[in-house]
Amino acid sequence: MVMFWVTLLAVSILIYVLLDGSDLGVGMLFGVASDEARRHAMMSAVAPVWDGNETWLVVSGVILWGAFPVVYSILMSAFYLPVLLMLAGLILRGVAFEFRYRAERLRWIWSASFAGGSLVAAFTQGLMVGALVQGLPISDGRYVGGEFGWFSPFAVLCGIGLCVGYALLGTCWLVRKCEDEVRDDAYRIIPYLSAALLVFLIVVLVYAMADNFRVMTRWLDRPFLFVFPAAGMLAAIMLAASIQRRQDALPFLMVAVIFAAAFGTLAISFWPYMIPFSITVEQAAAPNSSLAFMFWGAGLFVFPLMLLYTAISLTVFRGKVVTSAKQ
Repeated sequence: MVMFWVTLLAVSILIYVLLDGSDLGVGMLFGVASDEARRHAMMSAVAPVWDGNETWLVVSGVILWGAFPVVYSILMSAFYLPVLLMLAGLILRGVAFEFRYRAERLRWIWSASFAGGSLVAAFTQGLMVGALVQGLPISDGRYVGGEFGWFSPFAVLCGIGLCVGYALLGTCWLVRKCEDEVRDDAYRIIPYLSAALLVFLIVVLVYAMADNFRVMTRWLDRPFLFVFPAAGMLAAIMLAASIQRRQDALPFLMVAVIFAAAFGTLAISFWPYMIPFSITVEQAAAPNSSLAFMFWGAGLFVFPLMLLYTAISLTVFRGKVVTSAKQ
């Protein structure tokens, strides 16, 4: 039962990163769009699905709260301020998304809020991941690092890196959904963002191998772990080929594979720890009776319905948006 909830948590987080990450990426790119026609096309590309994508963040939080309460309590204690900033960014983005359609004289404020909220949410998510990977100060199962124990240059680097990754997802989503100038602009940006993301991943990998001997030992003892970076490299090659051939449907899928490979690399490198080298999966899990109780509701009905809803929404809105920069 514990592995069932670990799997659901991993799937929920990955789905959120891929789907809402692309929305956040479009939001960040929205801030540098050259005219109102392009901005309108970009918002139309995410309008049908963005609010449903954010639901996966709630699903991940609920699973963490119910199935792994120890980890939930530690993370909320450690990341109280970053979580507040992330939620503020998401709320600001949602409000701006609705209000800018109705505003005329002050539309620029809501446009800036949409881009700024997306940037803050993406950066704080990367910041928290970086702090978690580097290690949190924990004693006797409790966080003891203070209000800013999570802050470090490496965490800031991860925040910047995730912004770049989300921007790449966003450009590939625009290629998939838009036409004409918006799609062409996205095609021109993808190589630069891809190169920046590759540099970031190399820097993070070198840092993790050099700074944390336990991680390096795991990789040397388990050569099969290199299957994830290999999958990411293969997807990067296919991404480059799809861009050259202007195959609109492939870039987003290839970047999704790169993100999934990075996520798998991160998860397997620290397994079986949920909080690296402090709290294991077994230590973090709720009692079996609680896990079984959750299974009959959230596990058996809610999660499959969420998957079904996501699949249907992406299928229904799978085509190109009708709005283009020429309109």
